[in-house]
Amino acid sequence: MDTLSNSDHASVVSINLFVALLCACIVIGHLLEENRWMNESITALAIGLCTGFVILLTTGGTSSHLLVFSEDLFFIYLLPPIIFNAGFQVKKKQFFRNFMTITLFGAVGTLISFIIISLGAINIFKKMNIGSLEIADFLAIGAIFSATDSVCTLQVLNQDETPLLYSLVFGEGVVNDATSVVLFNAVQSFDLSHINASTCLQLVGNFLYLFVTSTLLGVVAGLLSAYIIKKLYFGRHSTDREVAIMMLMAYLSYMLAELFYLSAILTVFFCGIVMSHYTWHNVTESSRITTKHAFATLSFVAEIFIFLYVGMDALDIEKWKFISDSPGTSVGVSAILLGLVLVGRAAFVFPLSFLSNLTKRNSYDKIEFKQQITIWWAGLMRGAVSMALAYNQFTRLGHTQLRGNAFMITSTITVVLFSTVVFGLLTKPLVRLMIPSKHLSRSLSIDSAASPKSYAVPLLSNGQDSEAELGSHQIPRPTSLRMLLTTPSHTVHHYWRKFDNAFMRPVFGGRGFVPFIPGSPTERQNVNPWQSEGGH
Repeated sequence: MDTLSNSDHASVVSINLFVALLCACIVIGHLLEENRWMNESITALAIGLCTGFVILLTTGGTSSHLLVFSEDLFFIYLLPPIIFNAGFQVKKKQFFRNFMTITLFGAVGTLISFIIISLGAINIFKKMNIGSLEIADFLAIGAIFSATDSVCTLQVLNQDETPLLYSLVFGEGVVNDATSVVLFNAVQSFDLSHINASTCLQLVGNFLYLFVTSTLLGVVAGLLSAYIIKKLYFGRHSTDREVAIMMLMAYLSYMLAELFYLSAILTVFFCGIVMSHYTWHNVTESSRITTKHAFATLSFVAEIFIFLYVGMDALDIEKWKFISDSPGTSVGVSAILLGLVLVGRAAFVFPLSFLSNLTKRNSYDKIEFKQQITIWWAGLMRGAVSMALAYNQFTRLGHTQLRGNAFMITSTITVVLFSTVVFGLLTKPLVRLMIPSKHLSRSLSIDSAASPKSYAVPLLSNGQDSEAELGSHQIPRPTSLRMLLTTPSHTVHHYWRKFDNAFMRPVFGGRGFVPFIPGSPTERQNVNPWQSEGGH
């Protein structure tokens, strides 16, 4: 019993310290909000490194951990709120307007990057003395380092200032993460001793199946939540139930995808998009404000938690012991991986941008060379997804005993730290240099929080977003979007809007089609404006 109580007390101490560190990250991040170099990701990493160093000193160099890294913690608890909120807050018109380019970058681009990094690793690492690595390990390296970390970039880009760039970087980041995880799982499940044309076709078929089924599951979960809330109208009795059912059904979609071995990242992302389009409009006014804040806050805390942990884990003494006899080789491996990431990224951004531009008639929709450089740079950072996949491949329960595996883990940590800190520090000045928009300084003076973390801006702008999706051009739009709206879109979006208004909204609700129960908060506050909007 004494041992049990001691271990319980140790875990309570660890959790106390971790929560205190999370609070410190938020406070310091707020103080550095105006800084043109720093962002919350780098702040959390730096605090994590400092904490790890202090723990190393206090434990006499035996441990730098408060918590042991767990893939389950990452994939089941921390990733869902981040990805769901990304879908929930996205400006859908911009996202779907560039959907083909996003899919091209996120799926085909990731595949190109995966091939280049894998081939480079096979050819270079086999000549270096870094322990025994098999073909599956080299292909896993390709999948691990193809996973970009868009969190850091999205803290710098603002979807009102640079809508095209934001939607491309952001959309590619989500599809890229999903593609990398699918590739990683495929590499682990296929027999790679005999790679031939049929194996490659199986891989491609498996990816397409996962992509389509995962997306459909997310859409169905979102529509189901909209239908339930519209029909039962929880708000007349309890707004808490509305908020709870939205949160739980979003999480259920993620866990169902995991249960059926689908891509949970894609599922919860599209569930977020559908929920913001239908479900969000079916709840009462107070529930709308609550859900906006709740989803944004959960995502924000999960992101800081991940970066704080990565910073702390970088100083795990156990992994570094295996490579302490050859520090030069370790630096070499990290530098080669970083070089392969740079080349792999450039190999698809510029050619695919050229192909995408050929299909665009409107010059405003084309990706300029400066924007291509920004997109290339934005995807160079590696983060928590790479860390989680590396732990999955090269460790058992967070520990490793093989020299080759230790090299890969320490190199992954080095690349993640270097890319997040160095590239992250330079991203903000680079974006300002490459995209000097006239309205940038004016927009920044009004809204200093140039990040998707801002709660007030998405909250206030959501009504306008929805009007844009309905195609109502009478509502004043942000100046950065005015040019995009001068040429009406008679494409897929146009026909989707007609179908949406005729069939989907009457069944699943949404703006202008919400039923009004006499005496409900929505009915009291909004009955006249909403009815007039429904007539447009």
